[in-house]
Amino acid sequence: MRKTQKSIQISIAAMLIVITACSNTNSTKEESKAAANTPNAGAVAAVAADPFGKYDKPITINIGKSIDPSDKSLPPGDTPESNQYTKYVKEQLNIESKMIWQAAQGKDYDQKVNLSIASNDLPDTMIVNDTQLRQMVKAGQLADLTEVYNKFASPAIKSIIETTKGLATKNVTFNGKLMALPNVTTESDMVHMMWIRKDWLDKLGLQVPKTIDELEKVAKAFVEQDPDGNGKADTIGITGPQSGGFTNATFIVPNNNNYGFDPIFSAYHAYPGFWIKGSDGKSVYGSITRETKEALAKLRDLYAKGLIDREMSVRKDATELIKAGKSGIWFGMWWGGYGPLGDAIKNDPKANWQAYAVPLDAKGEFTPHMGTPSNQFVVVRKGYEHPEAAIKMVNLLLRDESKFDLKVAINNYPLRLVFAPMDEMDVTLKMLKEVLAGTKKPEELDIPGYKLLKADAENVKKVKLEPYDKVDIEYWNPNADLGVWKRMYSTFVGVAALQQPYKKTYSVTYSQTKTMEGKWASLDKLEKETFLKIIMGAAPLETFDQFVQDWKKQGGDQITAEVDEAAKQ
Repeated sequence: MRKTQKSIQISIAAMLIVITACSNTNSTKEESKAAANTPNAGAVAAVAADPFGKYDKPITINIGKSIDPSDKSLPPGDTPESNQYTKYVKEQLNIESKMIWQAAQGKDYDQKVNLSIASNDLPDTMIVNDTQLRQMVKAGQLADLTEVYNKFASPAIKSIIETTKGLATKNVTFNGKLMALPNVTTESDMVHMMWIRKDWLDKLGLQVPKTIDELEKVAKAFVEQDPDGNGKADTIGITGPQSGGFTNATFIVPNNNNYGFDPIFSAYHAYPGFWIKGSDGKSVYGSITRETKEALAKLRDLYAKGLIDREMSVRKDATELIKAGKSGIWFGMWWGGYGPLGDAIKNDPKANWQAYAVPLDAKGEFTPHMGTPSNQFVVVRKGYEHPEAAIKMVNLLLRDESKFDLKVAINNYPLRLVFAPMDEMDVTLKMLKEVLAGTKKPEELDIPGYKLLKADAENVKKVKLEPYDKVDIEYWNPNADLGVWKRMYSTFVGVAALQQPYKKTYSVTYSQTKTMEGKWASLDKLEKETFLKIIMGAAPLETFDQFVQDWKKQGGDQITAEVDEAAKQ
């Protein structure tokens, strides 16, 4: 017991520390007769230029780069600054990518970006979130990209942005000026689901859990019934967030919260971190609702019973349990194959990880929260001589991503902004099934915007074994091409889990209000501290009620009024 209490204290202390804490050198060659469409009503049409034009002389762009410390995909001698991607950019565009600083993705990167903003010491370009973008615009630190976008953004980039029906450009338009390039994500990227060891279920004679009660039963069996068969009590039911991770996504960072508990919350119709409509039609912050308290009570109970990783929030890398074959369940995104599963099957080729859109609510519905199509933005430092260079780099990635050896993680591309039609992965899965059925040929699938579709169709049979309608791990050959397997497995297992009707809950807003700018950091800190203490048993459940009162008094009520007013406009 003393050891458990000490572990909890260490975990909470670690989490609290984390919480507190236009010139174109090739213009003559690149100009064309076509006029670009403007991204917003106030913009003036400009003469289009070659989106992929190579500079006559080499130019340098200094980048603030997010890296994955656990990424082992770079060959010996390669670095985030010198690899197949940076060399390709140099070869195709004559742009030298210099990583002026690097930071681990997540909290470390955000802190480095925030420091750069505060000190007014920006790299030439980097990727930021909505809050950071607004701070930089307010501080007058950014280049106006309106003309640059109109002239240099590729037709594919523009067409994908147009699929958002103005939402993407609205997020980056200030006083009629386009101050950043917004990403667009496929809708599949917005949904958190459950990944589970189906081979463990089969060994223990259990079914896939669909409800919260069934989830608890399965997690208990995974802990107590030696599913890995080594005779030791060393298995974990549910993986939790790592040090610096989050128990739930938020309206500011709504996607990609791997290893959090988002599906458990949503099964209670709890949407902490999101702004939802109350029964009276007014905006409510999801973290202060009765449903969120109920979900916290269940998570507290699961943790107390030892069904959630005891080292959650202090463990440096949540994936270590999955890779080592010691965890049976985690919650996250469709692209699990890109994540820990490649290493998991290296260590155990029979590790049959499958994805499901569960747990369900009391009515048997899957009710996830949804993100916004644009939540990351490429910004360019005001005064940088070649703002179009950043746009060209993003154009190049979208056009040529399918040409790369994806065994080397795509995150090593020097300026990676995700661009995908909203239905990209749904279309990809449908078309690949037709290729396997013989009703479509790869050469028919070179569709603009669907950048990897043709390559996927050419590669799928490398790793998918017959029968093609079976997706358990024994019907795959990852050793044939691990890079291809990661994408195909994620598609046929992860995306397939979402091919059913589900009830979507969107946040009323994904942007900060005026009062948030000064008060949100402290309110967010209060929330994360409170939720962590409640889940890990370091504070009673009733602490939630005091949190709600404090949140309201410390600016929450004022912010709620602002969100509600903005929603009416």
